[in-house]
Amino acid sequence: MNLALWCLLLGSLLLSMGLTGEGNRRWPVTSAMVYLAVGLAIGPSLLHVFHFNPLKQSATLELITEGAVLLSLFTAGVKMPVPLSPRRWHAPLLLAFLAMALTVGFMAAFGHWLLGLSWGAAVLLAAILAPTDPVLATDVQVRHPGDRNRLRFRLTCEAGMNDGSAFPFVMLGLGLLGLHDLGPAWRDWLIIDVAWATIGGIAIGAAAGAAVGFLTDRVRHGAGLHGLWDDFIGLGLIGLVYGLALAANTWGFLAVFFAAVALRQTEEMIERRRRRAGPRARAPRLSDNTLPFKEQLERLSELALVLIVGGTLFLDSWSWRAVATAAVLFLVARPLGVAAALTGSPVPWRQRLTLGWFGVRGIGSLYYLMYAIEHGISEPLALELIHVTLIVITLSILVHGVSVRLPWMRRQGH
Repeated sequence: MNLALWCLLLGSLLLSMGLTGEGNRRWPVTSAMVYLAVGLAIGPSLLHVFHFNPLKQSATLELITEGAVLLSLFTAGVKMPVPLSPRRWHAPLLLAFLAMALTVGFMAAFGHWLLGLSWGAAVLLAAILAPTDPVLATDVQVRHPGDRNRLRFRLTCEAGMNDGSAFPFVMLGLGLLGLHDLGPAWRDWLIIDVAWATIGGIAIGAAAGAAVGFLTDRVRHGAGLHGLWDDFIGLGLIGLVYGLALAANTWGFLAVFFAAVALRQTEEMIERRRRRAGPRARAPRLSDNTLPFKEQLERLSELALVLIVGGTLFLDSWSWRAVATAAVLFLVARPLGVAAALTGSPVPWRQRLTLGWFGVRGIGSLYYLMYAIEHGISEPLALELIHVTLIVITLSILVHGVSVRLPWMRRQGH
């Protein structure tokens, strides 16, 4: 497609989605489903005027998906309710770490015993598919900082954390394939990739987010400097935290999410202190002011990346291996992982079933896939993983997109 056709296509999509606005929520389809349909139509499945080759352009796609996930994680973090409550966060922590690990185990067993993959390839595929997505799951996530819905909070919080908690399993898969040093008896993997990278990432993010919250209040309190400069600070915090986390060999996705959480918690704490000192007008918050811009960037990245997904698929991409993988993930591995992880928790069974179903897969999985390709997996394995992952993402957009618009889900979402 030439530039004129791309401008016409993207302009029409943006205008149509913008003009319909909130009316989109009443439709039986999500925005991601619309973008996917357009991508399939212009891609090799139908008109063949656009084709994106993820194997040849893996470095570019890795960079794009990385940026999209970082924006989405920050957006999710600043919408987390305050103050922090161990009871409220107990279930999301179980989902993000224990349920995700169990899902990796179930899918790795499926990949090895039924798909015939080596253990390294099976673990890598499972790690790519296990985390839920913060980009494409906006319809089941917290809608604003004051949203108190427990189901949406748990899904949002889980997606914010498990894009980082899946990284150790990606590295384990690469290690079993001989592309990452696990150390004797996996010692280096357990100490560095699991313990240090996880705890360090959370600590770096929380410390940086709190520091920026205090610094912003100290430097700008009463100065009225907001608007565009808040967006600069938000983007700067993402870049700073992610850079620090990578330099320290920790998981940057966890760091960015917890930086956003800590920023909002810090601003709330400062506000409570001021209210105790005497009545005064509520000061503008960085976390509130930077949210709309990040949400718009998130929606633009969703449009671009879902179009790319549609533009990669051929009609013969729909193999039994890929469809069976999606079915096992959606109907067996994810529900069993959630049910086992939440055993003994106060989460109602009806909500456990809903949590088990809404494990939306999307841009996070695409990023991990590109990360693995860039770290040297063989071309035949790369093609196999691309094939399966793209079909799983496509089916997730479709089946979870339809599900979120059903009346029973709408009732639970209010």
